[in-house]
Amino acid sequence: MATLLDDAFAKAKKEDRCALIAYVVAGDPDMETTRAVLDAVVEAGADIIELGVPYGDPLADGPTIAAAGQRALAAGATLENIFRLIPGTKAPVVLFTYVNPVLQYGVEKFALAAKRHGAVGVIVPDVSLEELEPIREAIRKNGLIMPLLISPTTPDERAKKITQTSEGFNYIVSRLGVTGKDAVDVEGLKDHAARVRRMTGFPIAAGFGISKAPQIVAIRDSVDGVIVGSALVEAYASQKGAAAAAAGASRLVRLLRLACKRAAPAAAGAKG
Repeated sequence: MATLLDDAFAKAKKEDRCALIAYVVAGDPDMETTRAVLDAVVEAGADIIELGVPYGDPLADGPTIAAAGQRALAAGATLENIFRLIPGTKAPVVLFTYVNPVLQYGVEKFALAAKRHGAVGVIVPDVSLEELEPIREAIRKNGLIMPLLISPTTPDERAKKITQTSEGFNYIVSRLGVTGKDAVDVEGLKDHAARVRRMTGFPIAAGFGISKAPQIVAIRDSVDGVIVGSALVEAYASQKGAAAAAAGASRLVRLLRLACKRAAPAAAGAKG
């Protein structure tokens, strides 16, 4: 049965573009601002929301997202009020959380609450393939999907196992290290995407370091989606007040959404 996530990727494909996945840290700097930012980025063209659950020891997060998580925790962000952000969001929501908050809340309870509030999936980046099954079982039992991450250095045999387990889409990591706005090896990312493409029929979305329109233009033909996190967090975190934060996020998303549109092929015989 098709999910809202499937529909979002299908819509982007029909419109000949890659999907834009917007990563927002829940509760940064407060829930009112997050609500305004979520509404703004969806209205501006984000196809899917990756809603980050703040955590005190985020292994994969660079300084921008780590700082956003600390601000959210200082403001009192909890899973309960993060879940309440989901129903009003007019785009599919995939939760991005480290495993400890899930374990502390209770795996079954977490999966049930995520589903009840309308999430379509959960990403847990710090659980290995070998330790994944108890969490994955609870997630799947509640009708949620669980995309998995594949790094550029993952050996082919292991990458294939990950693609066989991943659901919804395959999250390819554009470079080694943590999230952020550092330079991305575009040609290396294209090769990484092509390698994973040969292993799976699921959509492929690239994240970690994707922050600028020219990067998206360079890779949009190679992937089905792009995930933008640190640049978006900076766009709203630098503003004062919920309305200004929403406007800052909206400006960036509109620009990046335009970059997602693939160029029409040149007409046969056209001179250039």
